[in-house]
Amino acid sequence: MRSGLTYLLTEHVYAAGIAVTTAVSKGGDMNDATVKAAVEALDANSVALSKAVGSAYPDAEQPFLESWRQHIGFFVDYTLGKATDDQAKVDKAKTDLDGYRTSFGQLINSVVPELPAGAVAQELQPHVQSLFDAIDSVVAGDGQAFAKLRTAAEHMPMTAATLAGGIAENKKLS
Repeated sequence: MRSGLTYLLTEHVYAAGIAVTTAVSKGGDMNDATVKAAVEALDANSVALSKAVGSAYPDAEQPFLESWRQHIGFFVDYTLGKATDDQAKVDKAKTDLDGYRTSFGQLINSVVPELPAGAVAQELQPHVQSLFDAIDSVVAGDGQAFAKLRTAAEHMPMTAATLAGGIAENKKLS
């Protein structure tokens, strides 16, 4: 479970980075075939993550997917706000993502009581901030985006360990 989650969560960061970079390079044209392909790859990763969760908790698969897709939308809003110098959009996306961390923590806690909602929300803070940094770099075109994506991806093994540990404890696995 841990290695599978590590792979999928790390892939999530890179797929999100590819989608953001592609969308920005295409001027935000979400109908561009390359952008669509990048977004579809990101969504395929979301589905795979939800199936991984669903393998342990079948009833949680769909709520997890809906929640996960929601947070991606908030990052899209953040990116669009940054790319168009719309500070209100950026601020709203940040507020939405902060609320998402809380609601996602509650969702995970409702399935895996061994993982406190607040701890899950706190675990996501470096993920959110490091993706903001990578998105800012993509939009600025400063040449640091891929290094910042790597930093964002480095947080994912810790997130996977936390989730897998809670699931193992909940399922009484050794």
